[in-house]
Amino acid sequence: MTGKNDMHPIQGEILRVLLFNPQARFSELNASRVPSDQFTFHVKRLVELGLISKAREHYTLTDIGKELANRMDTDQKQMAVERQAKLGVLVVPVREKDSRCEYLVQQRLKQPFYGFHGFLTGKIRVGEKVLETAKRELEEESGLTGQLTLTGIKHKMDYSQEGKLLEDKFFYVFRAEKVAGKLIYKFEGGRNRWLIGEEIQKLPDKFDGVEETMRMINSKELEFVETKYTVKGF
Repeated sequence: MTGKNDMHPIQGEILRVLLFNPQARFSELNASRVPSDQFTFHVKRLVELGLISKAREHYTLTDIGKELANRMDTDQKQMAVERQAKLGVLVVPVREKDSRCEYLVQQRLKQPFYGFHGFLTGKIRVGEKVLETAKRELEEESGLTGQLTLTGIKHKMDYSQEGKLLEDKFFYVFRAEKVAGKLIYKFEGGRNRWLIGEEIQKLPDKFDGVEETMRMINSKELEFVETKYTVKGF
């Protein structure tokens, strides 16, 4: 029960009361004066889910309950978990071959955007440092290691043709040099290959912003870029 579609309004109101009070009695939780039997059911449900706990005559939020309640939109009469942008890394391995600069390009072989070309990406895990994420994703998705340099932060917002927000993501963009290891050419969900800039430009079905990312990893200054795209293929 972590999404707005799962949260019963009565349960949301209970969490809201405890969000603004360190503890509360049963009667204080029932600010809307819901019938006792019905209200008791929702209190017990929150206890079962580990979101609230009872000590003597008072109820308090558990650590999990505090985290959930703090992410809720308290301005709404019925509380709902606020949507937030996702955090991830975007890693671009580069190498020199035959006096040409090659970039490791990944073709996505899973939904959404099946078949689209871009660079290695991955979600930042809770409690994980950004550089740790970049190293982990590089090795997991390519089999390679390398010298990683943060070159920028990218805020990418993808909208449907009808103007609906589909994805909202922040990426820490890394350039990976002095790469070593045995390249994983294909894995479940993707395919990797080395290409020069001109070849990348000719690829069909590229993710929006590929050229922008290439500029960022070749820049001598740290960049912050925010862009809204109207996308196809989602």
